[in-house]
Amino acid sequence: MRNTLEIIKGVHPGKFLERELLKQNINKRQFAIAIGEHPQTLGAIIKGNRRMNVELSLKIEEKLQLEEGFLMTLQVFYDLKQAKKINQLKPDISKLSKVLFWDTTFDKIDWQQMKVAVIKRVFSRGTEEEKEEITRFYGKDVVEKIKLIKHQL
Repeated sequence: MRNTLEIIKGVHPGKFLERELLKQNINKRQFAIAIGEHPQTLGAIIKGNRRMNVELSLKIEEKLQLEEGFLMTLQVFYDLKQAKKINQLKPDISKLSKVLFWDTTFDKIDWQQMKVAVIKRVFSRGTEEEKEEITRFYGKDVVEKIKLIKHQL
C-alpha cells in the first residue's frame, strides 16, 4: 500500500473507492447497504463532495480488505493539497498593510482578478516589504509588465 499511496497522494479517497468498487465489480448502492450506510452518503464521498470519516473508512477498509487507516491517510493528503491551493491563491497578507487597501474589504480581495489594481496600488503607495511580497506572489515578469503599462498611460 505504501507504493500505491505515493502514487495517489492528494487524490480524494472517494475517487480511490470508486475505482476499487469498479475493479471488484461491486455495485455502489449494494455496497453502501452492506456496510450499513446510506447510498447517498457513499455517493457524495465518491463524487468528492463529502469528506471521509474514520468510522466509515474503517467499515470500507474491512469490507474491501484494505489496510486499516489507508482511506483516512488519503483524506489527510487530500486536505493538505486543498489547503496548499488556497494558500497559493493569495500573498502573505501578514506582510501587507490593510491601510493600503482602505477602500475595500481586505479579506474579500480577489487577488487574481484584481492583480492590476493591487500591483498599481502597492507600487504607488506601499513599503519596500509590500512591494517585495507582491513581486514574489505575482512574479517579477507580471509586475514589470503591469508597471510598464501604468507608465505608458
